[in-house]
Amino acid sequence: MSAAPDPSNTEKDFADLVDRIRDRAYELGFADLGITLPETGPHAGHLQRWLEKGYQGEMDYMGYHGDKRYTPTSLVPGTARVISVRMDYLPAPDNPKEALTNRENAYVTRYALGRDYHKLIRKRLATLANWIDEAVSGYDYRAFVDSAPVLERALAQRAGLGWIGKNNMLIHPRAGSFFFLGEIFTSAPLPVDEPFETDHCGSCSACLDLCPTDAFVGAHELDARRCISYLTIELKGSIPEELRSLMGNRVFGCDDCQLVCPWQKFSKPTGEDDFQPRHGLDNTSLAELFLWTEEQFLKRTEGSAIRRTGYDGWLRNLAVGLGNAPSTIPVIEALKQRADHPNGMVREHVQWALRQHGL
Repeated sequence: MSAAPDPSNTEKDFADLVDRIRDRAYELGFADLGITLPETGPHAGHLQRWLEKGYQGEMDYMGYHGDKRYTPTSLVPGTARVISVRMDYLPAPDNPKEALTNRENAYVTRYALGRDYHKLIRKRLATLANWIDEAVSGYDYRAFVDSAPVLERALAQRAGLGWIGKNNMLIHPRAGSFFFLGEIFTSAPLPVDEPFETDHCGSCSACLDLCPTDAFVGAHELDARRCISYLTIELKGSIPEELRSLMGNRVFGCDDCQLVCPWQKFSKPTGEDDFQPRHGLDNTSLAELFLWTEEQFLKRTEGSAIRRTGYDGWLRNLAVGLGNAPSTIPVIEALKQRADHPNGMVREHVQWALRQHGL
């Protein structure tokens, strides 16, 4: 920053500024905003224990960067506060539970039905940071959206945006958990919000009990190697055969541990056009998607999080879904067309799917 902080600013000035920051955040489409100190508390130790048990699978990046992931001041020296924001993403109208029951159609996690959220939220955060800089210059601001080693749920909980449920999702009592998070690290000494200390999960264990692949070792402890989101997005090789029949029609991500949560009845539909479904991904058959060429895949997933899995990974996931689908003519014919696919991983999953149908 070119200008030095104004030493005449008082606590009241900063308190008034926070009210204005919230108003500006709401204007930009954020549903909530909280401010906390750059500390993650006990969450840092939880991450280390999780990594030591190997639950991250192939997500080696979770262990990179030393203490920068759980110490904001190591990631951005001079950070005095973290501004945490929430943006809802659930499309409207939408019935994800019904989509899961139609086994001939593909199920895509709700956050990936529209455009990739990173650019949209990063742009809005940058706009908010620039607005704050104009309101009180002389401080540093840096925005993050799931693109740097940041324990964003931990910071959001400490900023008062919700509690971390047994399914490891941040849950807000008036908004459920279908939302994205973003952060602005700043050197400005803004007043902080009270952490959300109350855990409203109580004795409920629906998310743990109803996980399709039994990925939860216990409350707050997920073995990602069994998680469908990990299997369909992060895993680059073959999906363990013993887990394939448990995946149903979920071809990119999984929302089950959120959908069964009683607090989801308070989820708010998004008002963002970019988060609305594209290319019919909320209501398309597995067979139709399986027959996309690579050119079609690249065109129809442009600007989408689905690109992360790659074309061969996409076909692998769809083959598993087809193996779990009813033995209809479109399902069988689609699989037969890919039976000799040049990619060995895809071919392996297609052969498995055909065996599921007795072929």
